[in-house]
Amino acid sequence: MNIGFVMYNWDSVKPKLDTTLRLIHESLKRGHKVTAIYPNEMAIRRTIVWANCHVITSNNLKSGNFEEFYSSCSLEEEFIPMNEHDVVFFRDNPPLDNHLLNFMDTLENDVFFVNSISGLRKANNKIYPATLANMHSNDDPSKRYIPLTTVSRNKKYLKKVIEEYENDKFILKPMDGFGGSGVILLDKSSSTSKHNVNSLLDFYINQGGKNNYIILQEFIETELKGDIRVIMLNGKPLGAMRRVPAKDDHRSNVHAGGHCVPHALNPTEIKLCETIGPKLVDDGLYLVGLDLMGNKLIEVNVCSPGGFAEINEERKDNLQEHVIDFAENIIQSRNGK
Repeated sequence: MNIGFVMYNWDSVKPKLDTTLRLIHESLKRGHKVTAIYPNEMAIRRTIVWANCHVITSNNLKSGNFEEFYSSCSLEEEFIPMNEHDVVFFRDNPPLDNHLLNFMDTLENDVFFVNSISGLRKANNKIYPATLANMHSNDDPSKRYIPLTTVSRNKKYLKKVIEEYENDKFILKPMDGFGGSGVILLDKSSSTSKHNVNSLLDFYINQGGKNNYIILQEFIETELKGDIRVIMLNGKPLGAMRRVPAKDDHRSNVHAGGHCVPHALNPTEIKLCETIGPKLVDDGLYLVGLDLMGNKLIEVNVCSPGGFAEINEERKDNLQEHVIDFAENIIQSRNGK
């Protein structure tokens, strides 16, 4: 098979934890042709989408040391029609460029995308969980899986929401952030937070000279520190871990200084995944990272969900094998084999 990875620049790969690198390694091990594709290196020529692909080869595929594997990789540029790929993984950091998605629209009949173009359009932001807002535990409909969430860029309205929140604590975050960037905890009972609300809203709404939407979300108190990252493959849990914040930080993301510990999903978390899984598959979202806290769904990560390295280490597993198995089975099914 020809497998492409629409991804961040190769020089930005961090081998110790990089999930994309593990998917590339597994693909090469199986003898597939693998290319790295940068979003700014695509073109349409005579109605055909082309890309200046970087064909990846390595002479060190047997080693389980991903730093050694990364160092051994060679990249050679080749201008390739995108429809020569059998599978394309979207592994770029959010938000995805709408022009890029428009380019890919012409290819969905020829290429299997992980995740689908229509699915990425639906879920390429933090509003997607709102489409799941009516999902709840069958045992108790009052126990909804989505925390109270407000999305707006109207400062006056946001201040009103903050004042009317029943609880003192809530999370404020940018619409298009990732890796914990820009996520802050506000506490109305704190005079410091109360005095800073105006300036914080101004900063987030006007950041980058734009009129940005921002998110206010109910803060979930839990006995266990941190959140749960669940990797979903084809609508089913593939692996999970708990991300614990660094000292004096509420953010659990590894990029924000958090660390990971093993986690076995509890019955409520399993039920949540089982409830949401079919919706993800219907939307063409086959490889997804769910972030859970207090038995609620905080975020759905569809662009480049990570965590393979940490879960593999704790479970002595190789999640990337299951993902490439899935992609191979889809192509075999399409080809009638």
